[in-house]
Amino acid sequence: MNSTFTKIIRFLLAIILILIGLNKFFQFIPAPEIPEDASEFMGSLKATGYVLPVLGVVEIFIGLLLLFNKWVAFAVIALVPISLNVLLYHLFLDIPHIGIAALVAVINFILLYKLWPKYKPLFN
Repeated sequence: MNSTFTKIIRFLLAIILILIGLNKFFQFIPAPEIPEDASEFMGSLKATGYVLPVLGVVEIFIGLLLLFNKWVAFAVIALVPISLNVLLYHLFLDIPHIGIAALVAVINFILLYKLWPKYKPLFN
């Protein structure tokens, strides 16, 4: 798990998650034009008043864990439902902007694969 490749992708994933999480609070990355269905879905999430801020906090927390190399196995497995849902959102509602979502999902699953021996006891 401590190969140079793994360190680089863990660091890259950490930076992406921290930036995306912080953007939910400070909106420093301009939002692209999205299709009407995607806009309605995002509007519904914003209307709850809590989903996007909680997601932002979780993304920042997971990013910090990865950045500081703490509880990495926990962080990687906690990110699976988030990365999968974001990927599915883009596949079904906003395919033109799938790039970062696909990158996060791929890195997440690479790290999951690299850490698989730590998860094996969960499936015995």
